[in-house]
Formats: sequence, C-alpha cells, structure tokens
Amino acid sequence: MKYDVVLFDLDGTLTRSAPGIINCARYAAQEMGYPVADERVYEQFIGPPLHHSFTHLLGMTDAQADEAVRLYRVRFSSVGWMENAVYTGIPTLLRALKRQGVRVAMATAKPFQFATRILDYFGLSRFFDAQIGITPEEKHAEKAEIVRKALDALDFVPGERAVMVGDRMYDIEGARANGIDAIGAAYGYGTREELEQAGATHIAADVDALFTLLCGEDAQKRGIFLSVEGLDGSGKTTQLEMLRKYLDERGYDVCYTREPGGSPIGEKIRELLLDPANREMTALTEAYLYAAQRAQHVSEVIRPALKAGRLVLGDRYVYASAAFQGGGRQLGVERVMALNEAAVQGVMPDATLLFRVDTKVAMARRSAASALDRIEAEKEAFHQRVHDAYDALIGHEGARFVCVDASGTMEETQKNACAAVDAVLSRI
Repeated sequence: MKYDVVLFDLDGTLTRSAPGIINCARYAAQEMGYPVADERVYEQFIGPPLHHSFTHLLGMTDAQADEAVRLYRVRFSSVGWMENAVYTGIPTLLRALKRQGVRVAMATAKPFQFATRILDYFGLSRFFDAQIGITPEEKHAEKAEIVRKALDALDFVPGERAVMVGDRMYDIEGARANGIDAIGAAYGYGTREELEQAGATHIAADVDALFTLLCGEDAQKRGIFLSVEGLDGSGKTTQLEMLRKYLDERGYDVCYTREPGGSPIGEKIRELLLDPANREMTALTEAYLYAAQRAQHVSEVIRPALKAGRLVLGDRYVYASAAFQGGGRQLGVERVMALNEAAVQGVMPDATLLFRVDTKVAMARRSAASALDRIEAEKEAFHQRVHDAYDALIGHEGARFVCVDASGTMEETQKNACAAVDAVLSRI
C-alpha cells in the first residue's frame, strides 16, 4: 500500500508508554484523594485527553481535573516520560518510509513538549518531517483537529494518499473526519473490535504487518551491523550488555553475537583458540582458525540477521584479527585482512565502536580477573602491539571507526558508548 503521507500517533503506536501513563495517573489520583485499586481504570487513561479521563473515569470536577492534570505532568516531566520503550521494528519501518520518499508526521494528543522530548530521547526525531501535539493549556484536544494540523504541516494536497496510524478509536475517527485512510495498530492499547467499529481501513496485528501495509510486500528491511572492538581489559564486554538493553528499548531487534564463536561450530573453535593448554599453536594457525569461525559466523548468523532487518551487535569481528594476529602476533595487518577476505564474504560493519584505553590500564583490569584465557595471558608487549595495530586501522579505515573513551568509570564509559551509538544510528 503506497502512501504519500503517513501520520503516526505516539502512545501505543510508536512507543509502549503504559507504565509511565499509569504510574502518573495513579500518583495524581492518590494526591487528589481519588485512589483506585482496579488497574484497568488506569489503563483507560492511555489514549484520551487527560482532563477527560480524570472527569469521566474518576468523577472529578473540572477544577479538580485541572489540578490532577498538573500533578500528573509534574511526575511525567521528571520520570514518567522515560518509563517507556519503542516497539520493536519501529526504527526499521520509519527508515524504510524515508527511503521511499514518504512524508511522515507525528500527530498526538500528548503535550508537544513531552512528545518531542520522547522522540528525541529515543532517536526517532530525525525520521519525522513534522511533529504535532497539543499545548499544556488545551483540555479537550480533538484528534480530528490534530490530524488536520499534521496534514497541513506536510503540505498535503487533494489527490495525494494519506493515512493515520493509531491504536485507539480516536485516531481512526480523526482520520475519517479528514477523509484519509486509517490503520489500526492492534498491537497497542485499543482492541481490534474498537478499531474495526471506529472504521479502520486496515488493521495491523503487529509492527511487521504495519511494515507490509505501509512499505509494500516486496520492500526490503535494511539491517544494521555494529561491531565492538578494544583491548582485553577495555571494558567493552561489560558495556555490550548495557548497549543491548539500550538498543532494545529504542525499538531495534538486536542480534547479539560474539567472536570467536557466534555459532555452534564457531564456539567449538573458540575453545581451541582460548584454551591456555594450546601453547604450541602457531600464529598462522591461530589466524586461520579465527577466519574459519568467522566464515561460519557470517553464513549462519550475521548475514541472515541482516537480511531479516535486525541490528547485529557483534563483540569483535574482522578488525580484531587484524589487531591481535596482524599486530599482536606480527603477521601484518594487511596480510590478515587479506586472509579474511573470503571469510567475511563482503559483509562489513556499518560502524565499529573502538573502546579506547591505555595498555597499562587494560592490563591492570585484566590482572583482576579470576582466570585469563590464552590471548589475555600474553605479555604487555603483545597487547601494546595490538593497541598500535588498532591505531593503524583507524588511520586506514577511519570513517568506519567511532572511538569510545573507556578510561573512566563504568558510568562514564556507558555515557560515552551510548553517545557513540546514537551518532552512528543518526547517519545510517
């Protein structure tokens, strides 16, 4: 289904916002002396204007509802807006729409200041040509008016095809009032029956179904490949788990994997490579074993995940071989890269995050580990050569590398890593 213009509701359509809305509604009700035990009552706050919900669901007067809305927004502005997550697949969908030249807007009954903050926080703002919300003073914002403003902001003209995507009847009714199609997001907070009765043109059971409706049966999902590199002791493995959660809450379908390993065969090769008992393994044997597990990894895991539109987050990839075997084992960076050319099968990362730390700091961190594998146990001179090889790689392929300062605390490194990931995703 090809549209020129697509409008999206926010809560229940782009993001899973229920925890923040429910917690803030409960807080305001308790502060006003209207506590409700039934969780289902608070769930009905998702979608309608707040003032309407406080008066109709809790029986408040207009003046009481005004105060309840104020209390709600006090909590929402501090913490509620972050009690949220993007539905898996939304960034992939939005990126595909922009590639197809579709004009996209957000059309929400949420106050503009909060709605735009949420889009910014989750890295979604760059996909939108317009963002329409309400002012803090508006009590009874009609969705039809919000939809009209969004269409005007996108310079919609008769003859073009437009659609509103939302999870509640208000979204469907707002679209119909403006004479455009409506897709009911049945994965959100409304029911399929509610969306059908409101007159939805189509129903999307999940984000994958929405992708097909908006982008077409033959549209390809573009996967993203991020590899993470660094010295042993740089802290990258600890940070990777944090990054996986960070990307997950931003709506990316993350395929986390590692090298050596990543596949059943690769994990068996990993045991050979890292076993301290294999002291007699030659540098060239080591390099070929790394390339062998990588060939299996690409064929069995990485390429299929990218084809499915997933975000591959890899703990090391081919640059690790270039640094550790090319530099550390002194086989030569270019020689090792050439050796791996067949193994990678043309699959290279969109970006590589390199966790940077001084060699002595990394060694001190490694020494605190309970047990060192065969590579980690190498002397300082080996790891210094690895460090220098990464520097050489930055010089040759700098555009692909994003350096992350990992010399500080875990929290500081986490902040640096998240900023690096955001910068990478903003340009893909």
